[in-house]
Amino acid sequence: MKQRTWPSKSKLDSPFIKKQTPLKNHPTKTSSSSSSSNNHDFSQLPYDVLLKIAATFTVLNLRTASLVCKSWFEALKPLRESMLFLSWGKRFKHGRNGVKPNLSKALDSFLKGAARGSTLAMVDAGLVYWEMGRREEGICLYRKAAELGDPVGQCNLGISLLQGAARGSTLAMFHAGLVYLEMGRREEGICMYRKAAELVDPAGQCNLGFFLLQANPPDPEEAVKWLYKASVAGHVRAQYQLALSLHKGHGPNNNLQEAAKWYLRAAEGGYVRAMYNTALCYSVGEGLMQSHKLARKWMKRAADRGHSKAQLEHGRSLFSEGEMMRAVVYLELAARAGEAAADPVKNIILQQMSASSRGRAMLLANIWRALPSSH
Repeated sequence: MKQRTWPSKSKLDSPFIKKQTPLKNHPTKTSSSSSSSNNHDFSQLPYDVLLKIAATFTVLNLRTASLVCKSWFEALKPLRESMLFLSWGKRFKHGRNGVKPNLSKALDSFLKGAARGSTLAMVDAGLVYWEMGRREEGICLYRKAAELGDPVGQCNLGISLLQGAARGSTLAMFHAGLVYLEMGRREEGICMYRKAAELVDPAGQCNLGFFLLQANPPDPEEAVKWLYKASVAGHVRAQYQLALSLHKGHGPNNNLQEAAKWYLRAAEGGYVRAMYNTALCYSVGEGLMQSHKLARKWMKRAADRGHSKAQLEHGRSLFSEGEMMRAVVYLELAARAGEAAADPVKNIILQQMSASSRGRAMLLANIWRALPSSH
């Protein structure tokens, strides 16, 4: 069994950054004028996509966009309604147009506008929450607006997080660190993580450890110290990262038994990559007593939660046991996730199956859904 996911010198698992699947290349030329016009038929945009695009629009922009075509007019109806709630919210907040000031009614109107997708209403509702002292709810709305591209929401979110960090909130420090890193201000981000870590915040300790390993030059001993503290507190990503670090020879107790122990702990906490590495440890007896039964158990758990290499290995195992239908399903899932080694084995099995069995296997692969995990 090929094992290709032991600790890499070039990559470590990031505790918070998700990789984006690259887009497939699209042809730059079309074969006819009709196909070219179809590629630019924006009236066919799904309603949910259009609502996200227009989430930051003002009243004037919404009116203009609603006149483009009938489908846009229908799709943008919730946002036009949100503008009415936004207007009433401002009246109640500031006491305009003969309306008495009423902060509760203003908040209710803003929230109704926010529920219909307007970032303008989200920001105003966040401001009211902030004025009422309900800071976490305000930050939540700022974050929603920021993620939809609203510049005021992004600004208010940043200010709120920095103010929260200044008041000693480890959660705010953690998120402020994320914001700094996304802005390319690495040193300030690490500084925020260090403050959160020193205040015994496991997420801050985990991220601080990770970035100390990535620093130039790296500081593996300091990194392992913080990863160990977060791991003892039960932070599963830190447990996995600690296991990887120990496996690579970092830290005072850098033996394989200690690394395998933390792989297992993270796997038991639901961390998929740790499940796969735990399966490998049991399979070859590295750090754990060799047990093919336990190796199979953890490999299947990782495969059922979407780990492509685990799907490949589990599919091969099922093939060797004569479980052809199930083997094809796991190998097909692995192939779809980019594991090229799954195709030759899968094709051998498909040649031995009837047409109806092949169709059944593909149907099972199409309706398959990954089980929930902690990563």
